[in-house]
Amino acid sequence: MRYLIFFVLLFINLAVLAQNEQLARNYVEQGEYAKAKAIYEKLYKKQKFNTTYFMGLVNAHQQLEEYKEVESLLLEKIKQSPQFPNTYIELGHNYELQDKITEANTYYQEALALIDQNPNSAYIIGSTFQKYNKLDEAITAYEKGMTLNPKSNFDIQLARLYGEQGNIEKMFNSYLDLVNKNPQYMITANRNIEQFISEDPYNDGNVILKTLLLKRLQQDPKVLYNEMLSWLFIQQKEYKKAFLQEKAVYLRTQETLEGIIDVALIAIEDNDNDAARDILSYIVEEARLPETKLRAHELKLGLDIKNATPKHWDDIEEEFSSLFQAYGKSIETMSLQIAYANFLAFKKEQTASAISTLKNLLDQDKNRFQEATIKMALADILVLDEKFNQALIYYSQIQNIVKNNTLSQEARFKVAKTSYYKGDFSWSETQLDVLKASASQLIANDAMELSLLIKDNSLEDSTQTALKKFAKADLLTFKGKNEAAIAVLEEILIQHKGEKIEDEALLRQANLFIEAKEFEKAEANYKKIITFYPTDILGDDAYYGLAKLYDEHLARPEDAKANYEKVIFDYADSIFYVDARKRYRTLRGDDIN
Repeated sequence: MRYLIFFVLLFINLAVLAQNEQLARNYVEQGEYAKAKAIYEKLYKKQKFNTTYFMGLVNAHQQLEEYKEVESLLLEKIKQSPQFPNTYIELGHNYELQDKITEANTYYQEALALIDQNPNSAYIIGSTFQKYNKLDEAITAYEKGMTLNPKSNFDIQLARLYGEQGNIEKMFNSYLDLVNKNPQYMITANRNIEQFISEDPYNDGNVILKTLLLKRLQQDPKVLYNEMLSWLFIQQKEYKKAFLQEKAVYLRTQETLEGIIDVALIAIEDNDNDAARDILSYIVEEARLPETKLRAHELKLGLDIKNATPKHWDDIEEEFSSLFQAYGKSIETMSLQIAYANFLAFKKEQTASAISTLKNLLDQDKNRFQEATIKMALADILVLDEKFNQALIYYSQIQNIVKNNTLSQEARFKVAKTSYYKGDFSWSETQLDVLKASASQLIANDAMELSLLIKDNSLEDSTQTALKKFAKADLLTFKGKNEAAIAVLEEILIQHKGEKIEDEALLRQANLFIEAKEFEKAEANYKKIITFYPTDILGDDAYYGLAKLYDEHLARPEDAKANYEKVIFDYADSIFYVDARKRYRTLRGDDIN
């Protein structure tokens, strides 16, 4: 019973102390330092060895400019516990607050001298110096600690300090030392290095990092340096150079082609088809696993389809036939068969053959995710064929097959989009309202965008005439009939001029003009939105689209900067803000750090 009473009283006492300490912190935040000091004095008297209470009291005195009292406290602490080196730094800082630099440096040097006696104190000394932004002293502490105790590792701390000093070469070397000792830190190192490089291979940071990596490769040819060079070249969008580094890794390790495959996928995503094709050809030649070889064939075929005109279709058909002869038409070649069905439907307009291909695939033994994937492709082709009700049945089935999965959310969105295509805007909105809270941010954003389009253009036009035409243009775009979509949007712009839908039509048409490489027409559309609808919801889309047009297609960097700047300063909550800021700083020639 006595023990129970003791622990209850101890618990109550600790709770009271914690409450008082929180109250003192609140006073500090409110600038009421005298009240905070009074509480910390009481707390410190009760627990002399509690460093939180002690430093709280020191801080309160300093805020009140009671430096003599702080000096007495710290000198007493040093006398009691001379083994605590951070107290010397605190005393030096107290002198520095009084502009007594000579006295401050004396105690800073005393703290650094303690590392000679105990190298393990380097961390606490270095971090305390960092707290007061004493970068040179912090670096000295960490470097001395690593020299005296080779087992200690302060590469991360040193790298960050060198970066703050602007010593990029030393910073990079520290990160490289860190990765050299423990390759698991490569992702962390790359994430930090990324702040000091850009897409420009001639940027100072890029040049320094490349030089250091090449030098290290010559002195100590470890594959991790090839991997980091590959990563650097990817940041610079030099995918062929990245491929050469990943190829060197593969040839030396003979382990996996994953690194090379990753570069191919990034090149495809960035539309560097030339580099992607070279990389995929290499994978086809080198791959030992049939599934890897098939995946490379499939990706390469996808590039051919993407850039093909009708005169190439027979060659593509033959390539599909050759792959099916080699790999068969089982569930193992599901993605290839889906690609073939999409080629038949979207390129050759042979929807019946495409549907037959997918229905035959459905007859194979399969798991539920494979079934959902096949049905998704089948439903998409049915939408293409304007068999909307059949498509809706398959999309609904997918939601039941893979509940609570991203694929299910995608199917629900396609239900909404299909309903929108067929003019059933009410049912489309019902589905979209659910999707606005989707776990997938991309689906949630798409749902929000479509929902706003329907709502905004249903209020002033109860017949929804313009919205139906707009949906028709979107369906034509889905079918790949961009010229026809542009014509329908032009019809909207003429017949519904001044209506709510005009800015939407201008934006859609501008994006289609860019695909058609009609850049001047796209420019004119963006400018109309900016002129007539600057405060509407698509203002940031127009400025960002115009900036990218000048940046990527018309070689007008000054105009691009001006429009990126509008996004940055006038649309801070825009989804384009981060990329606009990055592109703006790159065009301005900033050091990205």
